[in-house]
Amino acid sequence: MPFPQPDRDVAVELITGRRSSDALFAEAGRLRDAGRGRTITYSRKVFVPVTTLCRDTCTYCTFAKPPGAGGEYLVPEDVMAIVNAGAAHGCTEALFTLGDNPEARWSEAVGFLERYGAATTIDYVRMLSEQVNEETPLFPHANPGLMDEATIASLRPTNPSMGLMLENISPRLLEPGMPHHKCPDKDPKERVATIEAAGRQKVPFTSGILVGIGETAAEVIDSLFALAELQAAWGNIQEVIVQNFRAKADTRMRRDAEPTVQYMARVVAAARWILGPEVNLQVPPNLTDDFGVYLDAGINDWGGVSPLTIDWVNPEAPWPHLEQLRAVTERAGFELRARLPVYPEFISEEWIDAGLMPKVASAIDEEGYARVPQADGSRSL
Repeated sequence: MPFPQPDRDVAVELITGRRSSDALFAEAGRLRDAGRGRTITYSRKVFVPVTTLCRDTCTYCTFAKPPGAGGEYLVPEDVMAIVNAGAAHGCTEALFTLGDNPEARWSEAVGFLERYGAATTIDYVRMLSEQVNEETPLFPHANPGLMDEATIASLRPTNPSMGLMLENISPRLLEPGMPHHKCPDKDPKERVATIEAAGRQKVPFTSGILVGIGETAAEVIDSLFALAELQAAWGNIQEVIVQNFRAKADTRMRRDAEPTVQYMARVVAAARWILGPEVNLQVPPNLTDDFGVYLDAGINDWGGVSPLTIDWVNPEAPWPHLEQLRAVTERAGFELRARLPVYPEFISEEWIDAGLMPKVASAIDEEGYARVPQADGSRSL
């Protein structure tokens, strides 16, 4: 019997276990194989924490810190040291992650930006992106928070792709007692507006959901349908991440229960069903011990994995060694391939700035995957 078309109520029953999910997993695998084949990708990256200052106070976040307690900016010399070390390790992506609009809250942020001639933190990201793009073989992938169309346009010449997690579409998470209370940058309307602005600017965009921060199962499903609608409207969502919450000792949610692997796998399979065969669907492999289970749930990507830097958002969770990633992937019957921060199907002058295309073209093979040379000249992971 054919599996039904995506349906909100059925999806809620499936991920909560009120309905058997066996057929859902079979359908997720079928859709993935039909749309993405048996290749699983990842991006070889360095994680660059541009600033750990932020104006938001999410109750699960350990990345953002106040001045004097770890909240600071990386100076350009430190950024370039990280990126150049990444180049020596065959990396192709410099992931710029940072707190949202810290200058709106912290005078220390204003002072730092003034010293470096930047009007805003995002302007500083633009300056760093230009330097990385001009001086190294890596490609910046900026995740600077909310952006308007002009900001996205200013980053496009140096960033072949950008990103912003939707996290969840429900405004309920902004209410008192919820994880995004008094966090203006987590307003889902503003996050949707950023994704739409990137669509208008023809920027390949990474987004996704965060599972386990106090949302209901229905809100998880609503968020996936919202991403599907955005992709149908704009076509620029190159990748959807399904990320599981991890409780951290120095946060207010340190005692909150993490989603189980079984629940996460059902959510991932539902994401494949709702988003369809063509979407690139990712689960971070460092946030689940037995991460191979997500291959059965329909993923086709492991996201950015670093041979050098920690995951600054989840510092307690080390990346799997790339040989382990390959072994797990191949044991399940898939081929592991490295990609750039932009996916092969988005590598064209429709999606990439014309001035950036020659650098992108020189970094890929005939199938659009990353060329990652080793010292002996052979092709690595």
